[in-house]
Amino acid sequence: QVQLVESGGGLVQAGGSLRLSCSCAASGRTFRSSNMGWFRQAPGKEREFVAAISWRGTSTYYADSVKGRFTISRDNAKNTVYLQMDSLKPEDTAVYYCAADPAPYRDSVKAYGYEYWGQGTQVTVSS
Repeated sequence: QVQLVESGGGLVQAGGSLRLSCSCAASGRTFRSSNMGWFRQAPGKEREFVAAISWRGTSTYYADSVKGRFTISRDNAKNTVYLQMDSLKPEDTAVYYCAADPAPYRDSVKAYGYEYWGQGTQVTVSS
C-alpha cells in the first residue's frame, strides 16, 4: 500500500513562490524505485500533468505551461518529492496532487500511468 500526503499549498500573490512536498508512507524500497509525478486540477477543468521525476532523480519532464518556472526534485532518504513553484501566475491556481508510478525502476518518465494519488493541496495565486 502506498500512501501519499501533500503539503505546502496556500495563498500567494502573482510572481511569488511556493514549495510543495509529498511524503510517501510506504516501504523505502517502493518509493526509491518509483517515478513520481505532480498533477493539478483547476475548478471546472480536467486534471492535468505538471511534472515528473525518475526514480533516480536524474530525469525530469515538465508540462510546457510550467517549464522554466517549476522544478521537481526528490529526496529518497526522506521518501519525499518536492515541487518548487516560482513566478506563479493566477492560472496556476488549482488543487495539486502527487502521484506514484506503480512500475518499479521504469526508465522513461511519463505524464500518464500513475496509480497512487495523494489527497491534494490547494494552491491559490491572486492577481
